[in-house]
Amino acid sequence: MAATTIKKVTIEPVDVPLEHPFTIAIGVQYAIKTALITVTLENGVVGYGEAAPLESINGENQATVLATLHSCKEFLLGKDVADYRKISRHLKGVFWAQVTARCAVEMAMLDAFTKSVGLPLYKFLGGMEDKIETDYTVDIVTPAMARDNAAKLAAKGYRLLKIKVGKNIAEDIDRILAVTQGAPACGITLDANQGFSPMEAINFLEQLKKHNLHPVLFEQPVVKHDLMGMRFVKDHSFIPIAADESVFTPADAINVARAGCADVINIKLMKSGIVDALDIAAIARSANLKLMIGCMLETRLGLACSVHFAAGLGGFGFVDLDPHINPDHDPFTGGPDFGDPLYRLTDVPGIGVSKR
Repeated sequence: MAATTIKKVTIEPVDVPLEHPFTIAIGVQYAIKTALITVTLENGVVGYGEAAPLESINGENQATVLATLHSCKEFLLGKDVADYRKISRHLKGVFWAQVTARCAVEMAMLDAFTKSVGLPLYKFLGGMEDKIETDYTVDIVTPAMARDNAAKLAAKGYRLLKIKVGKNIAEDIDRILAVTQGAPACGITLDANQGFSPMEAINFLEQLKKHNLHPVLFEQPVVKHDLMGMRFVKDHSFIPIAADESVFTPADAINVARAGCADVINIKLMKSGIVDALDIAAIARSANLKLMIGCMLETRLGLACSVHFAAGLGGFGFVDLDPHINPDHDPFTGGPDFGDPLYRLTDVPGIGVSKR
């Protein structure tokens, strides 16, 4: 039996309340509710994987993720994590719709494998960069709160702020103006989370022009399946368009490239899993589409894995990996060193995150 064979699997829920509700166009989150899978190898190495579902986006929730992970448990026992791609392919064939749970399994296997071979995950993936800079998200709040939040974030050193829009155009414009008043030196990106129809998105763009607002990116303006609607918006936009919810799989990335409906693809490991995310990145680069990496509401573990992914591959023009948990409340420690707004990678093997 190989030293990197899985001999034990444990699964548990992770619940962390948010200090403030997090509001986007398609819902409100009051807590981070994820799941943790822990694999222990024959050599004693332990690997951690997080599943961070967002039901309004990927159709999964904490209960379905936990059920899927428990369904995988017997299959994983006795498997060699060095065969993580073969294991991933099998799980995708069975649990094709449970991508967030599959991501957690892939994360735990890669964490354990890279620890076993003594490499940080980002170096295993290519080691292109050793630090990355993230933006920070201002969600759908009042203009006064948006202005105060933006000023605080700018004072911490953030140079790019992401603003959630897509519920009410007039209120969206007020919020954007408030952010630019609070942080006049910061660039801004906008994320509609599928909140607009194509014509509403065009009207929104016209309102931005009238107020002399020049964001650097407009993310997922329309519903995810309406690629022609997004192409219509892109053809009438003065801002680059990013596809987020429209891309879960490598096939989705190919469809977006063929439709010519986006300038950027936003990769989220919780949408695609790690193995498929590698293919999505390759497709985007081949189609001359720029890369963005984002996240759901995740703990330090999930965020750290995405940091390793982006730094390992390199070339991500947009990074949206802002932490939303007070570090004192996070159930994990370690990972890349974070000091607003920079993540710095270390030589600690694996993802580098441990349970408290």
